[in-house]
Amino acid sequence: MRARSAAGVMIDLLAPPRCAACETPCRSGVILCAACERRVADARPGHARVAGVGDVAWATLYEGAARELVAALKFRGRLGVAERIAAAVAGAAPVAEPGWAVVAVPAAPDRRRRRGFDPAELIAAATAARLGLPIASALARRDGRRQVGRPRAKRLASPPAVRTRGPVPGRVLLVDDVLTTGATLAACAAALRAAGAIEVRAAVFARSLGGPRLGA
Repeated sequence: MRARSAAGVMIDLLAPPRCAACETPCRSGVILCAACERRVADARPGHARVAGVGDVAWATLYEGAARELVAALKFRGRLGVAERIAAAVAGAAPVAEPGWAVVAVPAAPDRRRRRGFDPAELIAAATAARLGLPIASALARRDGRRQVGRPRAKRLASPPAVRTRGPVPGRVLLVDDVLTTGATLAACAAALRAAGAIEVRAAVFARSLGGPRLGA
């Protein structure tokens, strides 16, 4: 035990762990520095209404430390970030009672292949564990044009092609990283409902400033 602790100290001295959001050195074993952790922890959650989904809860706005946290997971491969994001998602989730199952909003196959993982899947699994709910791999997505960066009207007019696979839970909590227009969540909800889901809600980590109006 002492040898491992000494090795850990040496590693931290030679290559100090860095905050996933601002890249400043931070304590070993933590994802965020104290300042960024405070910004994320102090965020005020909210909710929006997305057609076909119902209540969509979000933990923070997609800006500052929260935005960088998502980028660290999706584009820098810091997989441990998924646990910190999941903690925020679980805290904002509109349901936590038995009878519900967590389903991740699926990534397009080509992006999953390039990354080697699906960010929303990691977040959903960690969220399910925190809520004590089962997780179901009930959705798949076909390759298509990326939604990121597209105008709102075009995103809504041509949502992602999503289909169900395997058994579909009766009550589903969809989990994703960022809510922008809600087009992807709506497509997922439509597929789930068509396959027999009775109720669909959603929880995401961050709401983009360009997303749907609160309560809309």
